[in-house]
Amino acid sequence: MDGGTLHSLRTVEEVFKDFKGRRAGIIKALTADVGEFFEQCDPEKENLCLYGLPTEQWEVTLPAEEVPPELPEPALGINFARDGMQEKDWLALVAVHSDAWLLAVAHYFGARFGFDKADRKRLFTMINDLHTIFEIVSGSAKKQTKEKSSVSNHSSNKSKSSGKARGSESAKYSKSVQLKDEEEGLDEEVEEEHWDTLCGACGENYASDEFWICCDICEKWFHGKCVKITPARAEHIKQYKCPPCSNKRARP
Repeated sequence: MDGGTLHSLRTVEEVFKDFKGRRAGIIKALTADVGEFFEQCDPEKENLCLYGLPTEQWEVTLPAEEVPPELPEPALGINFARDGMQEKDWLALVAVHSDAWLLAVAHYFGARFGFDKADRKRLFTMINDLHTIFEIVSGSAKKQTKEKSSVSNHSSNKSKSSGKARGSESAKYSKSVQLKDEEEGLDEEVEEEHWDTLCGACGENYASDEFWICCDICEKWFHGKCVKITPARAEHIKQYKCPPCSNKRARP
């Protein structure tokens, strides 16, 4: 797979970009495109693999024929386990194996292009700053975000309490300045509240200059572009259901 990719990567930044592209593709398969992914993983077919592509797309296909393959191969036969377990457990299993594959590919490039110890450490640090696919698919990334937000709010409240003890100093400010500060603080709090929010499709962080929409079922947030919803279309939606919730299947 990706025969031409090998010759285009040389730096840590280029390998990391390749990693992010493949990761985004797999996240899309396991979230926004989960219905299509489920259908393609037919247990009646031969051993199938899930490939994340550098272009942020995904592909379910047979493994590479050449031995040894040009790149490390993802988990083989993911389709055989599809109907033997709960869908969420199957998706989590695919996510774990996909995380392992992404790391293998990234470190293969690092070894192939002679990254030294410092480069390897920098690459791993950049990768480690991202949530794993498993964390996003299982929902634990959202829990971590909430816990971090809770700790942040607790620290903020402590700071406010300390500030109250110095009331004599704050009394020096005029009422107009206080009102201005309150307005600015409100904007900052709104920004902070969503700062660690992750898109349920691509796993990227919240950005105030992008349109987002929240699923009324699972309460996950999504980039509008990831779920193909525009602001104009959102105005006519009374209850939004994200692709994963729309494609949920009952299991025996």
